[in-house]
Amino acid sequence: MELYAAMRGGLLVADETGTKGVRLDANDLECIAATADRVFYGTFDAGLFRSENGGETFRLVGGETIRESVMSLAVDPDDPETVWVGTEPSAVYRSTDGGDSWERREGLTDLPSEPQWSFPPRPHTHHVRWIEPDPDDPEHLYVGIEAGALVQTHDAGETWEDRVSSARRDNHSLTTHSDAPNRVWSAAGDGYAESDDGGETWRYPQDGLRHRYCWSVALAPDDPDTVLLSSASGPRTAHNADSAESYVYRKRDGEPWERLDGLPTGDGVTRTVFESGTAGGELYAVNNRGVFRTEDAGTTWDELEIEWPTGFEKQTARGLTLLP
Repeated sequence: MELYAAMRGGLLVADETGTKGVRLDANDLECIAATADRVFYGTFDAGLFRSENGGETFRLVGGETIRESVMSLAVDPDDPETVWVGTEPSAVYRSTDGGDSWERREGLTDLPSEPQWSFPPRPHTHHVRWIEPDPDDPEHLYVGIEAGALVQTHDAGETWEDRVSSARRDNHSLTTHSDAPNRVWSAAGDGYAESDDGGETWRYPQDGLRHRYCWSVALAPDDPDTVLLSSASGPRTAHNADSAESYVYRKRDGEPWERLDGLPTGDGVTRTVFESGTAGGELYAVNNRGVFRTEDAGTTWDELEIEWPTGFEKQTARGLTLLP
């Protein structure tokens, strides 16, 4: 197993023997995605990087085309050569050759709702926070704009569909499941939401969810009705280590949310980022206290035995990727 735990100030690379090192620690990291033989990392200040040797070294790619801050990444689940990038200011790029070349998918900012898009810490701009490919249709993407809209394309970015009235406006992460066609789940700053009709309408199960500034959402590999969610009372308690107080919740089909223990939460813990495993109830989680694994969808957790840099204890998690 290879593990890539992305924090704001560095990328921790580990395997079964332990920590191999911290990479890209001179950059402001934002997002990560990986295939069997490539790792991509987006930065706010220096563009898009790719590694083809297991994270030992990275080199800049897309620099002639992608000149904005890289805020989100996604890989087509059926075609690892197709990679998607979202940026600030909001734009979407696609590569169909594993990141060697890139093209901008035009028209995103022509949508009618665009004048209302704005990222509060930098209100003059906005960005693509998340790109979620539909596992049943590679040309269908859900794209979360922070903040202002959840938009879609059904033709790989040739055309775009604007937000619907029931969708959340501040989508931080989205997820889908190969066994649940047309279903999509959202963790947003304005609350949790889920859809059964491909994002055309949304509902908001809130019973038991006491903290509703939501950041990361993931599903049990064997059960799309088992949802894990990280959340806090607001951005300050989610992102700032000095005032952090974040929690992890789980919801099963037809049941209210329950707050989970077994991994660090509460005072001093910044928002958790999840990554679903490959089978059963396996999921992984990273926050400023380390990397954790569950085999029973969150009932119990084990901390991975990797060396955790002291500097990461004051940072926020940006992403987590594991390769068998």
